[in-house]
Amino acid sequence: MTKYKAVMFDAQTGAQNIYEFESEDHLMDQSRMRLIEAFMEYVDHVELPKENIGYEIQTALKNHDLGVVTAIGILKLAHGDIPFMVMISRA
Repeated sequence: MTKYKAVMFDAQTGAQNIYEFESEDHLMDQSRMRLIEAFMEYVDHVELPKENIGYEIQTALKNHDLGVVTAIGILKLAHGDIPFMVMISRA
């Protein structure tokens, strides 16, 4: 298992949160969406276990040189949608 860090920004409020989570060792070698999926699974099960979140990704980029995936999308929660940006890298 490898530790990853995600910095997430709420587009509506400008709030920023930093998350650390563990997942498969070689996620950076896999698709952008697999890394985002691992992070969202963590958010759904650990950070917001009672929410049953959904999400929609509008764009995702991987910078191989810096080892970071950046995604822009929408969190789908029971009380409404929240636009966000997240940057995920190894911790």
